[in-house]
Amino acid sequence: PLPVDRQPLAAGWWPAARPVASPNHGPRPDGAAVTLLVLHSISLPPGVYGGDEIERLFTNTLDWAAHPYFEQIRGAQVSAHFVIRRGGEVLQFVSCDRRAWHAGQSAWRGRANCNDFSIGIEFEGLEGTAFEPAQYAALGPLVAALAVAYPLVDVAGHEHVAPGRKHDPGAAFDWTLAEETVRSQGVKLHWPPPLSLEMQQPHG
Repeated sequence: PLPVDRQPLAAGWWPAARPVASPNHGPRPDGAAVTLLVLHSISLPPGVYGGDEIERLFTNTLDWAAHPYFEQIRGAQVSAHFVIRRGGEVLQFVSCDRRAWHAGQSAWRGRANCNDFSIGIEFEGLEGTAFEPAQYAALGPLVAALAVAYPLVDVAGHEHVAPGRKHDPGAAFDWTLAEETVRSQGVKLHWPPPLSLEMQQPHG
């Protein structure tokens, strides 16, 4: 039998990921081909790793009173298809056949509403802080499996599809390493050019 990370998706779920079903999703528009991967970063509270807060946020079970930062996102109903933890574990929250709620107001190559035609992958981390080698290593098999199931063309960051509004995964994300890791799996996609220095400046 194939190793679990080489097994095909089943109804949009990757067998190598730990499933954590989120209620935050909907149907993709009729005929919407999934051509884009959007990479994000997330940590809750910001800069704190290893807890279950991301899972709780994406499943609408976060205790808003547990940390002062949570008041800023109180009531948010969001999700991504995948989260890659610091140690390389991959969690899946939404079937890739469904529309997750990760990009918000966004556009790519002249197409608005990136959630309609994209898969969202969150790296556990903080903008401006380096990500772990295990996270990049986990990205390769994941994207390889997705590329078999969907007609992927492009990879972009949240900062690319919502410039000025979003800045993740941020300047410390190693796009070259990410691309090399995916290419090592035999998958060739279009990756974003480096952002201008102006776009990388932090906004208060």
